[in-house]
Amino acid sequence: MAGGGAPAKAVEPQPHPPKEQLPNISYCITSPPPWPEAILLGFQHYLVMLGTTVIIPSSLVPQMGGGNEEKAKVIQTLLFVAGLNTLLQSLFGSRLPAVIGGSYTFVPTTISIILAGRFSDTSDPVERFKRIMRAIQGSLIVASTLQIVLGFSGLWRNVTRFLSPLSVVPLVSLVGFGLYEFGFPGVAKCVEIGLPQLILVVFVSQYMPHVVKSGKHVFDRFAVIFTVVIVWIYAHLLTVGGAYNGKAQKTQISCRTDRAGLIDAAPWIRVPYPFQWGAPSFDAGEAFAMMMASFVALVESTGAFIAVSRYASATPMPPSILSRGVGWQGVAILVSGLFGTVNGSSVSVENAGLLALTRVGSRRVVQISAGFMIFFSILGKFGAVFASIPAPIIAALYCLFFAYVGAGGLSFLQFCNLNSFRTKFILGFSVFMGLSVPQYFNEYTAINGYGPVHTGARWFNDIVNVPLSSEAFVAGCLAYFLDNTLHRKDSAIRKDRGKHWWDKFRSFKGDSRSEEFYSLPFNLNKYFPSV
Repeated sequence: MAGGGAPAKAVEPQPHPPKEQLPNISYCITSPPPWPEAILLGFQHYLVMLGTTVIIPSSLVPQMGGGNEEKAKVIQTLLFVAGLNTLLQSLFGSRLPAVIGGSYTFVPTTISIILAGRFSDTSDPVERFKRIMRAIQGSLIVASTLQIVLGFSGLWRNVTRFLSPLSVVPLVSLVGFGLYEFGFPGVAKCVEIGLPQLILVVFVSQYMPHVVKSGKHVFDRFAVIFTVVIVWIYAHLLTVGGAYNGKAQKTQISCRTDRAGLIDAAPWIRVPYPFQWGAPSFDAGEAFAMMMASFVALVESTGAFIAVSRYASATPMPPSILSRGVGWQGVAILVSGLFGTVNGSSVSVENAGLLALTRVGSRRVVQISAGFMIFFSILGKFGAVFASIPAPIIAALYCLFFAYVGAGGLSFLQFCNLNSFRTKFILGFSVFMGLSVPQYFNEYTAINGYGPVHTGARWFNDIVNVPLSSEAFVAGCLAYFLDNTLHRKDSAIRKDRGKHWWDKFRSFKGDSRSEEFYSLPFNLNKYFPSV
């Protein structure tokens, strides 16, 4: 070789190093953006959580016998309670920027209560609505005790201390990916609105920042506001232009911007209050069924909390913080039962995905969004305007948000040994069964009108059918069981699981980063040392 030197040694490619805190987050939990930006971001969170807040009552209230007026009041109540619970969770619970809103997990059990035979003797539809609502309230009040006890007693801390990155991957991934049925199927209900929204939000959030290099995070951070306004105007032009005149009723409900019936029915000003529908009624079977739904929501919210902490660039959540957050989520379900929201409460998965889209995990932003929830729930007419956004627009946003949360779960693979056959088995088997088992239960229910477990006791059916219809619950529980029973005491296997990464965060005391993220305000930690 010329010059007589030794040949240059090829540079070996190095793997990406694991990151305990997600990098490239613009604002983490404790670093709020400037106030104007924070207010806009908070309003964006409010718009995103409206989807579940409107869809669930719009589906359940008509089955209960309520009209547009009752539907508007229930949506106002759910919005008001979501604002209260989000504030409580961010101040005294997990301290994460997690929105606490309605949950689809409670819907099957609620439908079972609606179909109970004891309400069929009421001829007045509004009175029937109130009777069913009081029964739902009673079951939610009882069900809330499960999470309150597990969370504040520290029992859930003892469960989650055995979580590892390996067992978290299936749980968090299917918290996001498992909601695929609310994504493109919702877009396809009005494809001429939903598909443009999906394409536009991907283009504005992912491509525009690289096309227009302004140095400011405008397009990626406010993509939801930009695209929703554009497509909403487009949908309204289609409506007033007569594009849906003479179309099927189902198409008009999904596509038109004037069919929600909320603006006319909503009062100008109304403050929701406890027991507004009357004194709750209690049924033991329905309470037990709702407790099982509450437990499923508990497992799913554990995964959602972990996803939120990741996208807020926080350190891994200590088990005591998870337990404290669960306790306050139980309080959220109790408040839902007292006010009568027709639904329980859990961590909003779509808002967790919005943290990833905006790369803003600030606690203050979510607290501002809670202020918007309370404000627009009281000013009913103004809130009803935003609540009338067509569902396919919201479903298009879900495609991004649920995908982000699912990918957040996959990101924990960086702590695991993917060359281990034990790791491959636990991951593959739990994810596959987490998709396959609920697919069977949901398909069976769609065809027959009832679940595979079909006895004379409707409450018992729900206790079995509801948990096995949840992708995140099946995958998370299976991964947790396998990870903690398959040769876990071997020191090499402990590293394969990624447990050594998380053990140093088992207690947030002594770690300055964790103390900054998770400590309670007003020096309350000394009064609640265990949770």
